[in-house]
Amino acid sequence: MAFFFEVLISGLLSGVMYALVALGFVLIYKASGVLNFAQGAMVFFAALTYVGLLEKGFSAWSAIALTLVVMLLVAVLTERLVLRPLVNQPPITLFMATIGLAFFLDGFAQLLWGSEVRGLDLGISESPVETLVNYTGIYISIFDLVAAAIAGTLVILLVLFFNKTRIGRALRAVADDHQAALSVGIPLQHIWVIVWSVAGLVALVTGLLWGSRLGVQYSLTQVALKALPVLILGGFTSIPGAIVGGLIIGATEKLAEVYLGSYVGGGIQEWFPYMLAMLFLLIRPEGLFGERHIDRV
Repeated sequence: MAFFFEVLISGLLSGVMYALVALGFVLIYKASGVLNFAQGAMVFFAALTYVGLLEKGFSAWSAIALTLVVMLLVAVLTERLVLRPLVNQPPITLFMATIGLAFFLDGFAQLLWGSEVRGLDLGISESPVETLVNYTGIYISIFDLVAAAIAGTLVILLVLFFNKTRIGRALRAVADDHQAALSVGIPLQHIWVIVWSVAGLVALVTGLLWGSRLGVQYSLTQVALKALPVLILGGFTSIPGAIVGGLIIGATEKLAEVYLGSYVGGGIQEWFPYMLAMLFLLIRPEGLFGERHIDRV
């Protein structure tokens, strides 16, 4: 039983980080109604910029601050050069623009800092929590707990930001109806800059956490794809849905790998979330927290 809870808790802690990745998608989708294909590239760009600044001799905190400034600049330039010319265009046009942005960020990051794999040490131990081991026999690493705490704190702050601040209410208004928001004086361009800036912050935190675990390399862009099953389960427009979906995906993929992997040859962790999402689409396509659409004849 202790082993079961060890696997379950480990999966839930990973799920918190999946939820953080999914939040980057949710933020952009709520503000523009388009799936931001560039979110994975933003994660890679932020992590590679941070490591590159460290190699140039910057301290950890100054590198984080400068990387955040760079991500804010990316947000401003994205709004000015990509989004503003495409206002009121079909969602598919904006989606294709984010694909182009993704390839640009991938190439530009490697042009600036190189394409070799870098290690990233945040100074967080991977050893298990001794107290937890002594009292319960469950092995959970300190890194998993700290990473989940950081991701969870950021998730809570974003929820409060959306629900309790004036800017958050404006973001929700833009998400509901662009034209109505413009008609009451909400500046769409400013809102897009803000939401892409927040998505850049999320990408930075995500890049540091996952880069520390996997190394800073191009495959970090693929981590963002794990957010797609999370979004399908939780709903593309729901922050609580991203949290719940992340926990479900994190827990089920770990349990499936341990208890079902031997029956299918292993590697189930890589594809099980997508299979679960596909099955979920057949039952509730709008997600757990998404709005149900009713066709009227």
